[in-house]
Amino acid sequence: MTKTIDFKDKTVVITGAGGVLCGFLAKEFAKAGARVALLDLNEEAAQKFVDEIVAEGGVAKAYKTNVLDQANLEEVREAVLNDLGPTDILINGAGGNNPKATTDNEFHETDLPEGTKSFFELDKAGIEFVFNLNYLGTLLPTQVFAKDMVGRKGANIINISSMNAFTPLTKIPAYSGAKAAISNFTQWLAVHFSHVGIRCNAIAPGFLVTNQNRGLLFNEDGTPTARANKILTNTPMGRFGEAEELVGGTFFLADENLASFVNGVVLPIDGGFAAYSGV
Repeated sequence: MTKTIDFKDKTVVITGAGGVLCGFLAKEFAKAGARVALLDLNEEAAQKFVDEIVAEGGVAKAYKTNVLDQANLEEVREAVLNDLGPTDILINGAGGNNPKATTDNEFHETDLPEGTKSFFELDKAGIEFVFNLNYLGTLLPTQVFAKDMVGRKGANIINISSMNAFTPLTKIPAYSGAKAAISNFTQWLAVHFSHVGIRCNAIAPGFLVTNQNRGLLFNEDGTPTARANKILTNTPMGRFGEAEELVGGTFFLADENLASFVNGVVLPIDGGFAAYSGV
C-alpha cells in the first residue's frame, strides 16, 4: 500500500473516553498525530489517559461531559473549539448497561426460584437509563459536534454498536435494543449527511474484557464464569478480544484515504461470533 494512515492536524472527539476501550482508541489516535478531546462524565478517568498521551508527546485534553445534557455538550463544544479546533472525527463511545435493566434468568419458567428478577420485574427507570445513555448519548453529541463537521474534508462519525445489535443476548433486553437502534441510526446518519461530506459508520465489538463486564466474565479466582464459557464456546476464535484489536477497523473507517466511499456500514470485530450458528 502506498497510502498510510495519518491523522495529523485532525481533531478527534471521543465520548466515553474514560473507559478502557475508548481511552485506548484515544491514545492510538494521538500516536497517529491527532489532537484528541477525551469526553467523559468521569473527568478523572479521562484525565489519566490524557496524562499518558501528553507524556508520550501527544496533544489531548479531558472534558467533564454529560452526553445526556445538551447544554453541557454545547459548553464542551465551545471549549474544544478554543483548545483544539473544529471536530473532524467524532467517536460516540459513551454507553453501557445497568443491573436494573437486566434479568436474572435467561429463560422464563413457571417455577422460578423466589426472588428471581424476571422480565416482569425489570425497572422502568433502569430501562430508560440504558436506552437514553446509549441512543440519546449518541444522538445528542452528534447534534452538537456535527455542526462543525459540515463541509469539512474527511469529516466522519463512528458509532459504537455491538454484537447485541445483530442477535440479542439473553438477560439484557434494554441494552440489546439500544444497540440495535445505534446500528439503525448509523445508517440514517450516513444518508442524512451524505450531501455535506460527513460519512457515518459503526464498529460492532464482540466480547472484550472491560472494567464494566469483568465481574460478569470472571470469578474471583480468575476462572471464566458460566456465561463467559458460553461466549468463548460461541466465538470461533475461542478467546476474548483485546482493546488493540479495535484499532485497525476504527482507523480504516476514520481514514478518508482508505474509506472515502465507505458509508453506513456496521463493522463486526468479533472473532467470528456473528458468523457462528453454534452448530
